[in-house]
Amino acid sequence: MNEAASETRLPDPVVAEPAPRHRTCAVAVGAGPGAVIVGGGAPVVVQSMTNTDTADVESTVTQVLALAQQGSELVRITVDRDEAAAAVPHIFEKLAQKGCHVPLVGDFHYIGHKLLADHPACGEALAKYRINPGNVGFKEKKDKQFASIVELAAKHGKAVRIGANWGSLDQELLTYLMDINAASDRPLDARAVMREALTRSALMSAKRAEEVGLAKDRIVISAKVSAVQDLIACYRMLAQRSDYALHLGLTEAGMGSKGVVASSAALGVLLQDGIGDTIRVSLTPEPGGDRALEVRVAQEILQTMGFRTFVPLVAACPGCGRTTSTVFQELARDIQAHIRERMAAWRAQYPGVETLNVAVMGCIVNGPGESKHADIGISLPGTGETPAAPVFIDGKKAMTLRGEGIAEEFTRIVDDYIVRRFGGGAKGEAAE
Repeated sequence: MNEAASETRLPDPVVAEPAPRHRTCAVAVGAGPGAVIVGGGAPVVVQSMTNTDTADVESTVTQVLALAQQGSELVRITVDRDEAAAAVPHIFEKLAQKGCHVPLVGDFHYIGHKLLADHPACGEALAKYRINPGNVGFKEKKDKQFASIVELAAKHGKAVRIGANWGSLDQELLTYLMDINAASDRPLDARAVMREALTRSALMSAKRAEEVGLAKDRIVISAKVSAVQDLIACYRMLAQRSDYALHLGLTEAGMGSKGVVASSAALGVLLQDGIGDTIRVSLTPEPGGDRALEVRVAQEILQTMGFRTFVPLVAACPGCGRTTSTVFQELARDIQAHIRERMAAWRAQYPGVETLNVAVMGCIVNGPGESKHADIGISLPGTGETPAAPVFIDGKKAMTLRGEGIAEEFTRIVDDYIVRRFGGGAKGEAAE
């Protein structure tokens, strides 16, 4: 018996839990069936943004629907000119006609005060306004235009996200802090001063919004940057200094794996710290790519960290020399796609289906063990193995599949399992 096996007692466990959630003020966004709560201990909310021309009502409605169907709980749209502002009420109405009540967030820059004043129906249709203190106005007009938007939000009973951004940082504030830093006995490096300026910009603007008349339970703040360590530092400072609801997101995260990895790293650290009430993963899509990818990534960050459950998890091995066949890769891909395609209907028919765990394994080494740990799993034959695929259901071997139709048969077995487990037997089958 080796030394490890001869221990008479187990060591004290290593803490592997997230920090207690940073308590923030709860903010109600929207009303009716689609309303969500941001902060106050509510589950972290997933947000996304359209990239259509908001003035194009049909294309914007189509994209909002797609994002909402993927699970986006808030959708932000650009309101940059009169045509866009005029289109917002029509977008709201068409979405409601289609049974979609996801709260819409209006993204305002430069002339937001004018657009909201000239198009009151736009302000009514939106559930939340997003304004950037760095470009809401300039010089003597800045405070007046900021106050105008905040007053309209208070009048309409809307929430506001005050979103400071690294790329449009208040230059007056930055210059002031740089001067103070230069005169200090122990000056900080320029990057630290910029982090301080961004943090102060968000907090000062939120306090100003309260002075103008917007209640604290209508304010969400953010401090968006494009570098992971800067984002972590800014949000830790925001959490230390306030209890405003916090929106997390790495701005200009990038395209493909770079954007996914950078966002996951930054948001993962902050969420583990207990920081964050709503998140967006700002991915640059490939030309003609799927905008809803950012929703799925945000959901997967929250789900893999154990904060929320959105869709059934599919565990699949990475493959090795034992799995020269692509069958298990194709089956894992197809099962994942099948689940995502069906989730909108399943979520309504089969409450709890999002907790399902499926395993698709490529050979006999870890396949049976992983499959037993899943609710339902399959271990496909690897190189040189007998052409048979055992299926495990609730930890027990249920059957063995053979032949060319293994993928189709396993998909049917998964569907039947969902009906039996989550659909209440005959009732579930009837619904199917």
